[in-house]
Amino acid sequence: MDCNIFLARSNRKNLRYSWGDILVNNFIFRYKCERLNAMALAKVSTLNSESDILASITANVKEDVLGNFYGEFMKYSGGDGKSLGVVLTPPHITELFCDLVQLKPTDIILDPCCGTAGFLISAMHQMENMAETEEQKKHIKSNQLHGIEIREDMFSIATTNMILRDDGKSQLVPGNFLAMEAKELRKQNYTVGFINPPYSQAKGKDTAHLSEIHFIEHLLNSLGDNAICLAIVPQSTMVGKRKEDKQAKKRILENHSLQGVITLNKETFYRIGTNPCIAIFKAHKPHDAKKRVKFFNFEDDGFVINKHIGPVKTERAKERKVKLLDCWFDRDDAETKFMVKTTIEPSDEWLHSFYYFNDEIPRIIDFENTIVDYLTFEFNMIMQGNEHLFEKAK
Repeated sequence: MDCNIFLARSNRKNLRYSWGDILVNNFIFRYKCERLNAMALAKVSTLNSESDILASITANVKEDVLGNFYGEFMKYSGGDGKSLGVVLTPPHITELFCDLVQLKPTDIILDPCCGTAGFLISAMHQMENMAETEEQKKHIKSNQLHGIEIREDMFSIATTNMILRDDGKSQLVPGNFLAMEAKELRKQNYTVGFINPPYSQAKGKDTAHLSEIHFIEHLLNSLGDNAICLAIVPQSTMVGKRKEDKQAKKRILENHSLQGVITLNKETFYRIGTNPCIAIFKAHKPHDAKKRVKFFNFEDDGFVINKHIGPVKTERAKERKVKLLDCWFDRDDAETKFMVKTTIEPSDEWLHSFYYFNDEIPRIIDFENTIVDYLTFEFNMIMQGNEHLFEKAK
């Protein structure tokens, strides 16, 4: 199938095309296409116009190549999935998830809204690198990476992603995660849960159960004891916009514990208009009211915006990530403008901006400058005939 024909057809909004047919039967990514390169390859930093894309996928690169192409195709086919709550996770975030949880080769991972399998690919890459034998690598691919996806098109891509990486038997299943019994899922004894749930699906009382915080709660209920759960969600999720969301936050602390929240770069999801954060929980361990939770302001993450590509990594990105991880694992400390450690209440806004206080002690020069600024302002007002402004003060 010619790539130009595919792009032309995809612009017809009433056309439904099977991603499974495109990706599996035709291996669209095997051949080179100038127009595809011009539109999409700019998003795939590890490839160039002469690359064999299929070879990059089967080489088990940690980047979700198919997911990046899917995002580009969505843009050029008349939509970006925004209206459906579809926000694919950038690769530097999927990698950060794995670093924050300190994955082990024995972990069993569940991503209940797996999309194109970005989290599972990053986890597979890290766990494989830690595996000591080929048998252990095979076991990781075949048995330890579990995903659920409700959308057929994304499920096709996720399945293809895993098959091309030689995952043996896939542990991906199509279905509605919220409709699945947590007790049954818990029998799998998942040790890690990753989730990027659909955004802004709770429009009223009838759909209140579709809010992001309810996805988090259901995932926590589905994990094994002391499992770690990481979620990337809009910051408003940590506030609790509705009565039902506030109740969910309370239930979460009664049954699980909040470990920390990281406020991310506002452009993490480029052009989506979502201000995201990462929330980290421990499953089935009720929250200790005396526990000090960590809240980070990681908006300055070392990425800058290229208007044709989106967030682009700079030399500072590695340094900023190291600082974040060092503070997270108690290897370093930081000023409150970067990290606040505090106790929490269910009614709080679980964000750095809510708990932040300025702990910098003013210097003598700061005091002198403030006095000079005030005296200069008062002198200017008097010179302009506005001395009456200071009569009450005197």
